[in-house]
Amino acid sequence: MTSTWSEWKRYPKAARGEKLEAPIGPGVFEVRHTSSGALFAFEAVDNLALALSSITSTPKSFASWFGKRDPVTSPDLEYRTYATSTREEAKVAAERMIGRREAFMSHVA
Repeated sequence: MTSTWSEWKRYPKAARGEKLEAPIGPGVFEVRHTSSGALFAFEAVDNLALALSSITSTPKSFASWFGKRDPVTSPDLEYRTYATSTREEAKVAAERMIGRREAFMSHVA
């Protein structure tokens, strides 16, 4: 299967009723901070939609159980996906991507 990265999409905010758009199959995902581009999460998974929906940008507090809002704002995140046919294919793709990133960084430094 020939895959490519999806376009970067803004991470949805549930409070605004936004929805996550991701494949329900295996692949690799990358989540980064929109403002700095710093990596927030990267992983090869069995189900991209499920994995991305389980990422929480802010921890739940005990006070939130009683309807009190946390004063901490969640970071502005964006994500992209790389769909594959199998989890094994996703793992190989992720390892290859990590290898390329490390090679690039060693030449830049």
